[in-house]
Amino acid sequence: MLWNKARRSDNVNDTREGKDARTLTGKTLGAGLAAIALASAGFYSLLSDSPVAPSDIHEPPASPLTIEPTEDLQLKFVQSVLGETEDTWKQLFAQSGREYAPPTLTLFDKGIVSECGFANPANAPFYCPSNQQVYLDLAVFEKLEQHFSVVADFARAYIIAHEIGHHVQLELDLSDPFEKALLDQQPVMGDGGLEVRAELQADCLAGVWAHHAQQRLDWLEPGDIEAALHAAAVFGDDNLQRSRNSAVRPETFSHGTSEQRVNWFKTGFDTGRTQACDTFAAIDL
Repeated sequence: MLWNKARRSDNVNDTREGKDARTLTGKTLGAGLAAIALASAGFYSLLSDSPVAPSDIHEPPASPLTIEPTEDLQLKFVQSVLGETEDTWKQLFAQSGREYAPPTLTLFDKGIVSECGFANPANAPFYCPSNQQVYLDLAVFEKLEQHFSVVADFARAYIIAHEIGHHVQLELDLSDPFEKALLDQQPVMGDGGLEVRAELQADCLAGVWAHHAQQRLDWLEPGDIEAALHAAAVFGDDNLQRSRNSAVRPETFSHGTSEQRVNWFKTGFDTGRTQACDTFAAIDL
């Protein structure tokens, strides 16, 4: 993945220890009814249960072969991926006469208090709708590489794009059935449930972004799409439960099976259309 082709976003708030956090003052939309409902349920996360334990997290060592510290390169990578999500979604929103208000991405490493609750290093990346921020601990990428062989840059980009997909859902009112069920305190979990459909929709939107980002930058290299599909499969509820030596319990699903996550990302990537991501109307997920 030739990620250096992308414009770097200014909407990254780096709060990691030893870093000077930047306070951002960009445009922020009001939380709205949907955001309040989602915040009451917690947060939008790529994983149903993170495989990372706080005691297992270590800072990645700086490579002696690089001029800049590895951590700074990781920051530039995140800025570049976020910048490309901004440019792509701004373009797609404009086609329908709308303005895209990008979220902030906050990097943390020792735990952080978000408007959706406290996040510690064991948490997977997540989107908090009440303040429209994505929260990411870069050490998660290292643990995903160690435990699940999620190694490619584009696989990491997919993880970020999935969380941005949740922001797009709220901006375009795509996940209304899920939000209404939360407000009404109706059950949403389980195989084929509304929470699964919301998460699969974010996978599909990540695929839509990947489709248009490739058209814009021609930045993908051989094996990149396969790496993203591998990441999507790793994060299936069934695969995560098996990885913990647990029985697969469809009634507890919150994100969908590996096959479903792969298929919906592919749907978004193959079509490049947000209209193809109506998981709430789909009979067969």
